[in-house]
Amino acid sequence: MNKTVFEITKMDCPSEENLIRMKLDGIPNIANLDFDIPNRKLTVFHSGEIDQVEKSINELNLGGKKISTEQTDQTDFKENANQKKLLWSVLIINFAFFIIEMTTGIISKSMGLVADSLDMLADSFVYGISLFAVGGTLIKKKRIAKLAGYFQITLAIIGFVEVLRRFFGDEKLPDFSTMIIVSIFALIANGICLYILQKSKSKDEAHMKASMIFTSNDVIINTGVIIAGLLVYWLNSNKPDLIVGTIVFILVIQGAFRILKLSK
Repeated sequence: MNKTVFEITKMDCPSEENLIRMKLDGIPNIANLDFDIPNRKLTVFHSGEIDQVEKSINELNLGGKKISTEQTDQTDFKENANQKKLLWSVLIINFAFFIIEMTTGIISKSMGLVADSLDMLADSFVYGISLFAVGGTLIKKKRIAKLAGYFQITLAIIGFVEVLRRFFGDEKLPDFSTMIIVSIFALIANGICLYILQKSKSKDEAHMKASMIFTSNDVIINTGVIIAGLLVYWLNSNKPDLIVGTIVFILVIQGAFRILKLSK
């Protein structure tokens, strides 16, 4: 048995972990995958060559780089019986906040909340693909990934068009208080998701949870919407909301392309 360590610089939350797991699913010589998200490391236990694994990781464009390969005597890997239950939990939380943020975003006229809701939807797609494709064929998984990716891109493009319309039009200011309050709850929800997913790891890794939360893209996005809400109030302008919305839509499209790579 060999052990190869990869550094993956853009792996900063569990949704990237799921993308990598799905991408490597079906490669026969992989015995186990050990993820260290806070330190952005992936250890692959495998037999034979690592070339196919390395190629698959590079195709995701997550900044993957092989660090080392060495032999190991470890052959016993414990499977987490609660993994499916945990994935269901984070899927429900993410999808619930997609609906909440999309609804409040439309009502409050905040493109930041609408964009953030699509980011929540993107995570829901990743967890959903992991769950619903379990036990299914590789072709089925690729079809689901393709549909999810294109649907996400379509929604993001619609969002971009709306941002442009509001930027050049005479729109009312978004409700800054709704932006801030809903984003704070979304921030808490993302923290809960990260905590739940880390419960599947060793309890010795509890000290890593805080660093995970503060390095997560989702948390950064939530914070950005909160700041945009404050700037809307202070500047009496909708431009901060539109700028944050545009940035998040770009991140959503990048995530969609990563999902589409799973369908190839």
